[in-house]
Amino acid sequence: MKTKFSVLLAALALAVSSNIYAAESADAHHHSHGSAEPTKLQLNAGKKWATDEPLRQTMSEINQAMAKALPAIHKNQFGNAEYQALATTVSERVAYAVAHCKLEPKADAMLHLVIADLMAGTESMAGKSSNSRHDGAVQVLEALKSYEKYFQHPGWKATKG
Repeated sequence: MKTKFSVLLAALALAVSSNIYAAESADAHHHSHGSAEPTKLQLNAGKKWATDEPLRQTMSEINQAMAKALPAIHKNQFGNAEYQALATTVSERVAYAVAHCKLEPKADAMLHLVIADLMAGTESMAGKSSNSRHDGAVQVLEALKSYEKYFQHPGWKATKG
């Protein structure tokens, strides 16, 4: 699993650096594990999953970027270029987390589910899916709420949409 995850890390970083959103790659990776790969977020025996500093830093930066964008999004004053820039920011931060965070395998598997939602949201915000850009922002916010519910991050409060 570690080797497959390393391949995913490299693929995700390359996709983001090329401004190609990696939701399809993450999805393909997800399906390659068969039934052993979790399909639903869950707690670790009733407790939140451990995180590390690179993951906490990344998630804080994504949360801050979303909080900064929300007032304009709510006023319908967030244009395609702004959504594209926000999508790029989130994607770059996810690539950083994937490359630098080191979680134990079960926590990592849970994080894959949050990352898949983040990447699907960025794809929509970038105008690369059938969902609206606004719906993509909502999906990113939902992923942040999932992170808050399932992962230990002292002081974390997900941006409310």
